[in-house]
Amino acid sequence: MARSLSSLSRWQPEIIRLWRQEFSGYSRRDGQRDLIAGLTVAAVALPLALAFGVASGSTPAAGLVTAVVGGFLIGLLSGAPYQISGPTGAMSAVLIVIAQEHGLRGLWIAGVMSAIMILAIGLLKLGRIVNLIPAPVITGFTSGIALVIAIGQIDNFLGISTPSHERSAEKLIAYVTDPVPTPDWQAILCGLIVIAAMIGIPRVVKAPGVPTALIGIAIATAVSWLAGFDAKAIGEVPAGIILSDRYTPSSDDLELMKQLLVPAISIALLGSIESLLCGVVAGRMTGKKLAVNQELIAQGIGNLVLPFVGGVPATAAIARTSVGVKAGGTSRLVALIHSVALLLGSLFLANLISHIPMAALAGVLFVTAWRMNEWHEIRYFVDRRLKGAIATFAITMIATVALDLTQAIVVGLVLSLAIFLAQIARLDVNIAPVDWAKLGITPLPPQDAQVIYVSGPLFFGSVNQLVEKIESIPFAETLILSMRGVPMSDVSSVQAIEHLWHEHVKAGGTVYVTGLQPSVRRLFDRVGLVHEMGEAQFLWSADQAIHRAAKRPLTPPITTDDDRDGFNDLPLGVTAQA
Repeated sequence: MARSLSSLSRWQPEIIRLWRQEFSGYSRRDGQRDLIAGLTVAAVALPLALAFGVASGSTPAAGLVTAVVGGFLIGLLSGAPYQISGPTGAMSAVLIVIAQEHGLRGLWIAGVMSAIMILAIGLLKLGRIVNLIPAPVITGFTSGIALVIAIGQIDNFLGISTPSHERSAEKLIAYVTDPVPTPDWQAILCGLIVIAAMIGIPRVVKAPGVPTALIGIAIATAVSWLAGFDAKAIGEVPAGIILSDRYTPSSDDLELMKQLLVPAISIALLGSIESLLCGVVAGRMTGKKLAVNQELIAQGIGNLVLPFVGGVPATAAIARTSVGVKAGGTSRLVALIHSVALLLGSLFLANLISHIPMAALAGVLFVTAWRMNEWHEIRYFVDRRLKGAIATFAITMIATVALDLTQAIVVGLVLSLAIFLAQIARLDVNIAPVDWAKLGITPLPPQDAQVIYVSGPLFFGSVNQLVEKIESIPFAETLILSMRGVPMSDVSSVQAIEHLWHEHVKAGGTVYVTGLQPSVRRLFDRVGLVHEMGEAQFLWSADQAIHRAAKRPLTPPITTDDDRDGFNDLPLGVTAQA
């Protein structure tokens, strides 16, 4: 019976195990802490939800619905007790491009497609693949997204309207080259009030979790209303969680799906990266590890529902999650309470929310964009003069602004791969002639021997360095390849050593290979090189090879007609002998 219960527990869903672990010993005090943390997060999340709804190319109401529905569903099923999801700045930079090109319907369809992809990654337990993206690419991508968000809010901040452009770089250039309407000083004042509040309040009030964005928006809205400003406001916010503008499937969607495949991949990739990065950051803060694949399952399910209620794709948000942790949250109830509080706020404060100036939301996004940059990572690259990392970061950032985000990630990955290959292809080859007299060895008969010490990966990108080094030295009857410093090898290096062996044997010499690492030795065994050269040529140390070479009699070079042609272009410093 015990065995069957144990077997049953192994087959239970991961989320059930997480719930049991999380709420085992849950106390009333824990509930109080979660309530306070949830309300604190809601106060921070409200202005961000409204702002990111606009920044996504949708509406403030869509951002609010995303925070309510997405925050609740994803929080309930999350892979950790601290993850809080909703609309984010990084995601909005992707979504606004889709919305401008394909409209809200295209945005919803891309959201559904990406949700299915994220869900599949989680169900297939492939979440760790996301960790293969290098840090400089992620940092450059994040900084690029911050620029995209800031550029996209210039119109709202200035209270003007200019033609939209497919690329953020084009939009930025147009501000300089094209005529720009006269800025609205009322809108600018509202934006500056929010910026001042978000930057100034933390310098005065040291308590964590103060909703500076909400305070700034409240002040800007009050000033705008009392002074009778004509600055553009948010407008009517529906009091509910199912919007009239929402996704309803149609037979015409199939054609649009083909066009949205690449954007959907971008959303899925970005959503996965941002959610898992959030889990890493919060995991370090709490000491609780994120269940990666369960988190992706939660993100997939939540994002699959959102388009059908009028929301936009959501991800776990580092800003909101960290507020919840710092406010003392202990469980996923923080995410649920935050969503319920946002829902109640939308029901009872819809009229007040409708008067918030758009420029105030632009101010929120300007400060958020600045804070999005991973300044500690950037300083790390610069302070340590990591040229490859700096180049990857800068090029990825520029590509994010100048191209679409999918292309930017590809550019960053390709550049990182090129730099990585260039770095690992640096082979250290040192050659030391064997001094028989110094070693106190009298070889029979006298002969030349060279020990070639090789360090670094020996593969297609580096093997030519070894060949060129050997070609540069005079011919020696005995070559000893000391490969203790070679962690990996490939078929190109096997072919090079095999060629070296054949040519040296033809010239009357021999080659010993010493100090092979287990993985390299297995490769040489598998491809038959050990069998071809003979087990006696593979030794543990260069010392063993030197002593064996001392006892080896010289053999005359092979000079048959069949072999003579092969000496016309002998590599590796070998000279044909008649």
